[in-house]
Amino acid sequence: MTDPRWDPGQYSRFEVERDRAVLDLMLRLPPDLSPREIWDLGCGTGQHAAILRRRHPEASVHGLDSSIDMLEQARAADPLIDWRQGDIADWTPETPPDLILANASLQWLPDHQTLLSRLAGSLAPGGVLAVQMPMAFETRHHSILRAVAAEGPWASTTAPVRPLQPLLTMQQTYDLLSSVCDEIDLWSTTYLHVLTGEDAVLEWMKGTALRPYLTILEATAWTEAFLSTLASRLSDAFEQRADGTTLLPFPRLFLIARRRRS
Repeated sequence: MTDPRWDPGQYSRFEVERDRAVLDLMLRLPPDLSPREIWDLGCGTGQHAAILRRRHPEASVHGLDSSIDMLEQARAADPLIDWRQGDIADWTPETPPDLILANASLQWLPDHQTLLSRLAGSLAPGGVLAVQMPMAFETRHHSILRAVAAEGPWASTTAPVRPLQPLLTMQQTYDLLSSVCDEIDLWSTTYLHVLTGEDAVLEWMKGTALRPYLTILEATAWTEAFLSTLASRLSDAFEQRADGTTLLPFPRLFLIARRRRS
């Protein structure tokens, strides 16, 4: 299957709502952390790597993303950061990082047991892994997406798409990281996003979860019918209110783990 393309404009349409979680994550970073080597994995258009560079001007800051389009915007916004195209699954740092930020990126990758262990193990002593992932599998809108993809006449076309999977439990994650980390903070928060515009939940999903489906459908005649059916199901589940807003509850998992210093 062709790799799904990212649309920076569509993704940024709900930037304020999407940014809330990563800003909450960064507020919980250890106050004594003075990183010299920082990586933002899945950096997108780079605004969070830029925040970290401003906070830590003496650090070497790197941003990794698979999307050329996203990285073009990132380079234009802050040319002083080392922007690199690549896959998190294949990433190996040349220098052990003092901080790895992964905001809404790791959920796209399989085998979190191996992935989280590898990321934590790559940290410098005292280094921090800071992760935020949407708990998307359990949400109503993702359940509707999976059902629509599986039930329509396009089902055989969309079958190769791998939907987002359930995350590890907090207990599983803690046990996994405790072998190399001695400061582990895990929590979840459900945000109530107040969205505006027609088909607001559909438009939200076009920036992320719908990408692989739209990519595989674009060479077929099913795209319009698929989106119409999905829009109708989502509108029934998430009614637009009298003031024009649509409420979207969205739970997210947070993780901050610090590697042992010795």
